[in-house]
Amino acid sequence: MADIIQLLPDHVANQIAAGEVVQRPASVVKELLENAIDAEATTIKLIVKDAGKTLIQVIDNGKGMSATDARLSFERHATSKIRSADDLFQLHTKGFRGEALASIAAIAHVELKTKQEADDVGNAILIEGSNVVSQDVVVTPKGTSIAVKNLFFNIPARRNFLKSNAVELRHIIDEFHRVALAHPSISFSMFNNGSETFNLPASNYRQRIVNIFGSKTNEKLVPVEETTEVLKISGFACKPEFAKKTRGEQYFFVNDRFIKSGYLNHAVASAFEGLLKSGMHPSYFLYLQVDPKTIDINIHPTKTEIKFDDEHTLYALLRSAVKHSLGQFNIAPVLDFERDPNLDTPYNYTKKEMATPPAIEVDRNFNPFKEHKASGRQTTAFKSQTPNNWDSLYVGLESKENELKHDFSEVHFESEEITPSIFQDDTQVEQVNTTFQFQNKYIVSTIKSGMVVIDQYRAHQRILYEDFLKSMTIKEGVSQQLLFPLELNFTTKEVEIIEQLKDDLQHAGFMFANISEESIAINGLPVNVPEADVSNILDYLISDIENEVPESNFSTTDLLAKSMAKSLAIKRGRTLQKDEQDYIVNSLFACKEPSVSPNNKATFITMDVDELDKKFI
Repeated sequence: MADIIQLLPDHVANQIAAGEVVQRPASVVKELLENAIDAEATTIKLIVKDAGKTLIQVIDNGKGMSATDARLSFERHATSKIRSADDLFQLHTKGFRGEALASIAAIAHVELKTKQEADDVGNAILIEGSNVVSQDVVVTPKGTSIAVKNLFFNIPARRNFLKSNAVELRHIIDEFHRVALAHPSISFSMFNNGSETFNLPASNYRQRIVNIFGSKTNEKLVPVEETTEVLKISGFACKPEFAKKTRGEQYFFVNDRFIKSGYLNHAVASAFEGLLKSGMHPSYFLYLQVDPKTIDINIHPTKTEIKFDDEHTLYALLRSAVKHSLGQFNIAPVLDFERDPNLDTPYNYTKKEMATPPAIEVDRNFNPFKEHKASGRQTTAFKSQTPNNWDSLYVGLESKENELKHDFSEVHFESEEITPSIFQDDTQVEQVNTTFQFQNKYIVSTIKSGMVVIDQYRAHQRILYEDFLKSMTIKEGVSQQLLFPLELNFTTKEVEIIEQLKDDLQHAGFMFANISEESIAINGLPVNVPEADVSNILDYLISDIENEVPESNFSTTDLLAKSMAKSLAIKRGRTLQKDEQDYIVNSLFACKEPSVSPNNKATFITMDVDELDKKFI
């Protein structure tokens, strides 16, 4: 029998490796930015076109490479970071496997220009699908410029799996944020389709966070500092009142490398225990410094997961450090119930010396029992005087009493202010069937063949979803004007998402007075949308856009209607009045698709009389 095992050609092996390293354009951005950091660059520029599908270019002012190094950098397992297996446990750099550039060059057109400071001229290499097309001498500034064009040009199936430009751009911005947050001492800039998206000068950790997420972030941050023999913790946690429904602003950095760790995230969440509402997640930016010997980075292709030697110790230290910071800045309550926190010395003034106390002057000759002059006549303290004509004080009281009776007969009382309801007030529901609420979750109603049990949350979602979808489809959403514009603060990335959805939001009934880089002003809301719920609605919407990742052929209108319905629908556990129960029952069965919620989950179940009879056999 003939041999069937054979070695793969290099270009095929590179394409297979690219499947692990390069999953989307954001993967290329991450690898190129990390290479620029390893080259000791102080200024890094990222240029993106068509969400990285057409061009991804990174320009740095690092050390550069010689002609030989430039050529070897595109070979598999060629790296300057390690020499032996022992070096894997002493890593202080980003890349070390030597597969990134080789994998990228296998599936794209790559143009590299590099020059060392001591050289007069640089080198340029052009590679297409692992094939070196040319290598020439060029005039170029110190550092390296690498351009990746036409990503996945030779693997059309992988290119077809890419999402829309808006989604891929969000992933690129996420990777850009992670690298920029880990290295505040490096100046970063990003350009998308010719326009500048970010310009981050060299700064400290706090200023870098503010430059990325907006100036309003500064007031949210609480410093976290702790130094032990095992671990050094620095960074910031956000105050509990600024917690979000999403996990977007949660960043862990270990030895200046972004990681994901559900275990360490649980440590931070437990430090916030009792301070957050149900379903809310804290935001944090925590930098951990550990001995490289105690971690293993090479357990995941993207190097975003790390194995720690002693996770339990790290968990306890991290939880204690965050909890200590929250208590130190009077954010978490203390156990001294008799202490008045308003009398505490502010944290910044604990080590300052007390100023000279003000002098107190006392009039020792003052006697309250002595006679004193007041209003030009002598009076005596505690002396009661009775007027001589005391009976004249009661003259005319009877006539005034009659007048008061006459006046009060015409008093009109103001009616109580009616709180806006999420139900349509003008809908009159005819009571046909008997309904009652069960466990504050379900509505039970009788039908001819038995009974129907309705999930009140899913049913109301379906009702609101079809109402919003109808108003947005015909583009005639009814809006109610606000007396004062409602101003909400968001990050730059979140404002971009809202701008993309502005037209659909206006069709739903939202009216925008102004949209700036870090905030929006709303002067009109859809009917039956309470003003207090607007922030939650937009938070849900941004979360759905980021997590559900709609493709280019996905209806944004449909997603918006689903998100608004999910935000405004009555939650399980709320007691409903009789007319509210009847409204949900009648409105649900007036929908086009009453049997399922917008997320294709059952809204009700029916039980026939025969099924009930069988239970008693």
